[in-house]
Amino acid sequence: MTSTEDLLKQAADLASSNPKRAEELYKQILDSTASTSNGSAVNADKEQSLRDQESALIKLAELYRDQKDASGLAQVITLSRSFMSSTAKAKTAKLIRTLLNYFNSIPNSRQTQIDVLTDNIEWSKREKRIFLKHSLEIRLVSLQLEALQYKLALARIDALLTELKRLDDKMILTEVHLLESRVYRGIGNLSKSKAALTSARTAANSIYCPPHLQAALDLQSGVLHAEDKDYTTAYSYFYETFENMSSQDDPAALNALKYMLLCKVMLNMPEDVTSLLSIKLAVKYAQLREIESMRAIALAHQNRNLADFEKALRDYKHELSSDPTIRSHLAALYDTLLQQNLLRIVEPYSVVEIDYVAKQVGQGRQDVEAKLSQMILDKVFHGVLDQGRGCLIVFDELEADNTYGAAIGTLEQVSKVVDSLYAKTVKIA
Repeated sequence: MTSTEDLLKQAADLASSNPKRAEELYKQILDSTASTSNGSAVNADKEQSLRDQESALIKLAELYRDQKDASGLAQVITLSRSFMSSTAKAKTAKLIRTLLNYFNSIPNSRQTQIDVLTDNIEWSKREKRIFLKHSLEIRLVSLQLEALQYKLALARIDALLTELKRLDDKMILTEVHLLESRVYRGIGNLSKSKAALTSARTAANSIYCPPHLQAALDLQSGVLHAEDKDYTTAYSYFYETFENMSSQDDPAALNALKYMLLCKVMLNMPEDVTSLLSIKLAVKYAQLREIESMRAIALAHQNRNLADFEKALRDYKHELSSDPTIRSHLAALYDTLLQQNLLRIVEPYSVVEIDYVAKQVGQGRQDVEAKLSQMILDKVFHGVLDQGRGCLIVFDELEADNTYGAAIGTLEQVSKVVDSLYAKTVKIA
């Protein structure tokens, strides 16, 4: 075994200077240790061989990860099956999770991951490794959700739920229901998304729920409340998530903070964004580009400046459009800001040209005319569009006149008196 250890050390030294040679050495180690572990070696030699095989697999996977070689990493996972057949099931699950995590740092590797997971799920099924199969299927559904393959994800979830309910594994059941909620939210079916989240919380209540899973449940609750325009409740859920994830140094805490800032903007409290970013937990994120994008949106909203809002959308296009939750609220936010901007322009006037308003907001005349018409119908302000002159005529807000209401109330009382007198007349007669 000393020669194997020497080869491992030699390969590790060559990993940065000569990765091709290091790759050959690792494969050589895997071939030699595989024959030893599968042969009639004594237990001590067999255990050492398995340890060397595991080290070589992980080091070779790290080499492919550093080279951004997704196909090479996929081959390592396939190679690891001979090792997994000879070791404990718990160790197998840990190893395959480690190898799959290496895909995270390889760009554009999602489809390769999906193919690898599908292949390994079939292998787990043949080997009757049920718990490994479930964990791989959960990971596959997460990737299908990211790839917007909602139909495939739902089919996989339905099959998983049938198996899990039979096994009564509450932990995995909670994760699958949470994924189901996220998938239904992705296709826009909010009622089913809420039902799935309720099922996830019900399952989580009967077990010890790990902090990261509790944070994920709170995050999804916040997202669904935000979809219902209940931004106050959504903010409280996002704050719980942010505190939970920050305490664990989870990178996903950044998303929770972004959603908190979004809620403040949507609640027409953009001035709170600066004070929110000064709290202890948020300070380390304050200078990140993702947070700068939300600060720019908040500032534009506070100033009711449509040009600044559009500039923020252009300057931070990736940060604002890559997140589906934030992207789904930008249209409503833009509409609100356009409305506020139009109000700011027409407020000082009793009559104003539509062309002038369109020029001030930097929009087409037709779009501005349609929006003003909608605002008048929604009674945002009182006015009328004079299309013949191309003007908007703005009326003062009418004061409520209670005269008619009081008159109707008086007549109702008189009617009651007349009915009473008539009833008494009938009795006398």
